[in-house]
Amino acid sequence: MGVTHTMSRMGDVLAGFHAAWEFESDSVLIRYERGLRTPKLLSALGERRIPLSALAGVTLTPGKRGTVVLRAEPRPGADPLMEAADGQLKEGSDPYRLVLPAERATLAEYYADELKSQLTASGPAERFLVDAPEAPLSFKAYDGKASFDGRTVRFRWFWTGASSAKWKAGDQSFAVSELSGIEWRSPEVFEGHLRLVNGQDAPAQPDQDPATVVFGLGYGPVHESLPFAAAVLAAVRGRGASAAVPATTVPRRDPADIADRIRHLGELHQAGLVTDEEFSVKKAELLAEL
Repeated sequence: MGVTHTMSRMGDVLAGFHAAWEFESDSVLIRYERGLRTPKLLSALGERRIPLSALAGVTLTPGKRGTVVLRAEPRPGADPLMEAADGQLKEGSDPYRLVLPAERATLAEYYADELKSQLTASGPAERFLVDAPEAPLSFKAYDGKASFDGRTVRFRWFWTGASSAKWKAGDQSFAVSELSGIEWRSPEVFEGHLRLVNGQDAPAQPDQDPATVVFGLGYGPVHESLPFAAAVLAAVRGRGASAAVPATTVPRRDPADIADRIRHLGELHQAGLVTDEEFSVKKAELLAEL
């Protein structure tokens, strides 16, 4: 007997290593495993619903060590995660790949053909069609903690990692309405960083730019910093629909945290890295946060 499934029947599931694809009438629901062997980015994503309108094509190719690889090809501009990644993801962390045992190649080929027959869109998407990770989100970079509540990105500098230039500038807060985009550089490919693009000239070195947090030494890993970058990018692209939403109130700082910052500011002042005027102004700003 031949296979009688159709893509219009909800609930058809194709399970592979690290993920399972559930085929629905207008989308593919991808559920990622949370095991120790699953790439951390996929575990962090949990599950994603990919509308068929977000896909440009499907391929099935031989994989390594007796496997086949089914891959859905997202349209340019359809997925904020892939737009933020900008081609820097390692193959194993690609959320659009499903690796299966070679003995399931015939079944995978059937689903690939069925999926192809349902795809009607092509070319770049005019807007994001795949949901971004939901805020609030936060992660620790090497020189500071980045947080995003859906409306505002905040960088709080670490005294152990931030440059004197960032300490002089102080903790940063960027409303989505101020931003035009993001630049994410993977710590696995480059000297990683997340830069917020706000129309101002940025210093050449990320560690000197108050609109940038830098990665390294285990800080800013892909599975934390990339979903964060994707969420910010999606909010920037879609800000027209939420421009009237009022900004949230900035919480008051912990007095102990303020004391540590003033102490470190004093060390920079004694070392000659901060002028008398800069020391006085920044100290007053910190005290005002109490």
